[in-house]
Amino acid sequence: MDGNPTHEQAQLHLQIYDLRREARLRQARDWFAKNYIVNSLDDAMRIAAPGTEAGAFAGMVVGYWEQACALLNYGLLHEDLFFETSGEFFGVWEQVKPIVPEFRERFADKQLLAHLEKAVQRYESWAEQRKPGHVAAMRQFMKQMRTQSAAAAKA
Repeated sequence: MDGNPTHEQAQLHLQIYDLRREARLRQARDWFAKNYIVNSLDDAMRIAAPGTEAGAFAGMVVGYWEQACALLNYGLLHEDLFFETSGEFFGVWEQVKPIVPEFRERFADKQLLAHLEKAVQRYESWAEQRKPGHVAAMRQFMKQMRTQSAAAAKA
């Protein structure tokens, strides 16, 4: 995106940042980062079943980032500012990516998490231009974290 953020874009950016700091969402984000390790819809239902606190946490995190990315995709947020200061959405996508096709099929909704996916695709291109190798390094780091978390859960 060319140019500086508008005042309105900056204000909205600060508002969505402020929402991230809300205590319950912080708790959900912490839980999600540590525990939401899934490879199938069955894993997701076992780890974060609807009606459970874990299910609420997963829904809060994924829902928050889907909404934030929708604001980005509709041009209400400044892309460079968002990408420079909001990398967490990429990590969330990486955690849900293995099960998104199955979720979309199960719920007959090809647009399920489409805003998050589209924002990540744009972020990958943006990052590759500005910091080559960053996306690959982040994926490798997240893979290591998943392996360590899985090993700790089995111990």
